[in-house]
Amino acid sequence: MSCGARKGCLEFKQMPDKKDQPKSVSRPPWLRVRAAGDKRYLEVRALLREHNLHTVCQEANCPNRGECFSSGTATFLILGPNCTRNCRFCNITSGHVSRPDGNEAENVARAVDLLGLKHAVITSVTRDDLPDGGAGQFAGVIRAIRALGKNVTIEVLTPDFKGRTDSIETVLEARPDVFNHNVETVPRLYGAVRPEADYGLSLRVLKMAAEPEKMVTKSGLMVGLGETFEELCQVFADLNSVGVDFLTIGQYLPPSREHYPVVKYYHPSEFDELAEQARAMGIRSVFSAPLVRSSYHAGEQYNS
Repeated sequence: MSCGARKGCLEFKQMPDKKDQPKSVSRPPWLRVRAAGDKRYLEVRALLREHNLHTVCQEANCPNRGECFSSGTATFLILGPNCTRNCRFCNITSGHVSRPDGNEAENVARAVDLLGLKHAVITSVTRDDLPDGGAGQFAGVIRAIRALGKNVTIEVLTPDFKGRTDSIETVLEARPDVFNHNVETVPRLYGAVRPEADYGLSLRVLKMAAEPEKMVTKSGLMVGLGETFEELCQVFADLNSVGVDFLTIGQYLPPSREHYPVVKYYHPSEFDELAEQARAMGIRSVFSAPLVRSSYHAGEQYNS
């Protein structure tokens, strides 16, 4: 496969024969994950419960939660565990949402301090019910972590805030070190995979975040939903055009049979090829592997 004559795009090398591709009903061996449950894992889980905190690791059933908790890291999920949208790829519950927790910012900051984090990642459910989409809660958490007086870098992974300029500015004015917003998939699949989102709007959010000086911008993609290589190349070009610095690419794994089905399991060598292509299209740093997720080794990517 190749992406044609598009400038900066490399020739895509031949991947393993179709007979080498795994059946859609079973996961290939390179998707085995570390089992959860060692002492450090249990300590991190207990600390989160004690401070009434949620993590995307648990709510989204992330395959890396055993590794991350056992290494003393977690990605904080603010604004409650329930989402106002119902994307077909996501394991987070959609339904009744609660009022924002007034103590959440301080509790997150306290957990960051107790865990000794050097790079804190904050994400949220989508809260279309709130006038600012939850932007003020993001800003409050950032300020609370800064108030620790520790040398902690802060990465936020935000929803699209329905494109509200004032909401995006609220988060940017709090000065996170990394502003992440995932496009998730190619535009053709939005209607089937995330019908309440808009690809063009997500690009506008990222472009706005890229405008402040020294603001690192980041986005993430899932593969295996039925996208083509040509479509991925175009997404790489689009992300570069709006100033995205960092990109993560990982294998889509359906949380249940009721979720959008996986169409293809990419071979690890294909992830290497995708990373090479994305860099050739202008993305500065690309983490691409089957189990890579938006916040996976996020501090390492930032420091690299």
